[in-house]
Amino acid sequence: MTDRSLVIDTDTASDDAVAIVLAARDPEVEIRMVTVVAGNVPLDLAVRNAIVTLDLVDHSSVPVHAGADRPLQRPLETAQSVHGEDGMGGADLPAPSRGPSAEGAVEALLRVAADEPGQHGLVTLGPLTNIAMALNENPELLTRFTRTYLMAGSPDGVGNMNALGEYNVWADPEAASIVFEANGAKTMIGWNISRTYAVMAPEESARLRSCGRLGEFAVDINAEVDRFCRGRGLVGMDLPDPVAMAVALDESIVAESTEERLVVGLDEPTRGAALPDRRFLADLPNLRVVWQVDEDAFKDRLYAACSD
Repeated sequence: MTDRSLVIDTDTASDDAVAIVLAARDPEVEIRMVTVVAGNVPLDLAVRNAIVTLDLVDHSSVPVHAGADRPLQRPLETAQSVHGEDGMGGADLPAPSRGPSAEGAVEALLRVAADEPGQHGLVTLGPLTNIAMALNENPELLTRFTRTYLMAGSPDGVGNMNALGEYNVWADPEAASIVFEANGAKTMIGWNISRTYAVMAPEESARLRSCGRLGEFAVDINAEVDRFCRGRGLVGMDLPDPVAMAVALDESIVAESTEERLVVGLDEPTRGAALPDRRFLADLPNLRVVWQVDEDAFKDRLYAACSD
């Protein structure tokens, strides 16, 4: 019997896949189901990548549910320029063992929230479209999970899509606004954490590769990310979804966090911004924001999860 259970919502590309590996390889954690949203790649590729990853870690029995194929009000703008056309850096991967479950992602989220309250944490790794659509059906959805961990936003105001916007919020800011305002315990692990504490220098990527087949997988699928990051001032690939998952798996790696009132930018030039409102008369906080994590603890968890 595992100690914890997680529902993972993902737009599965290379860093999402590594995050799934982290969860799957934790002996104290069960993955209850994976719901998939379009984002990094179109929905069909994201579903394929999720199933291929689960197969790789012997979790082929975990249900995978396909969800929204576009944002709530905007056209889909993928991040294939970062992750590669297939989302997995063009790595040589096996075919998936199956297709997605017949039940859609939103229906599955609503069902598990209703039938299994308080039994699962929720980890979101992509645009928040599925979660917002479920919240539109049940505004108390997030209160039925123990906590929601969001890889979303850049609360220090340094964006990766424009001056302020991080991709997952930028891709569907209307959905992010709905989720941020929803009742329920929520923790944000934003891109500020990834670019500060989850960048893999060449020697660290080499160590990860040496861990075995899962380490090779993690490095190979992030080849395009590594090139992209090096071209933009980082020393190597950054891993936003894995560091968010690491917090969900072990909150002791959080070194600093605050309760904040976050607001979402919906229009240019602030589209995708997720910034604290710290005015004296601001409304009550709506999220816990992580500002620092233990980098060594995160990377040690990554190496251990990818070791044979």
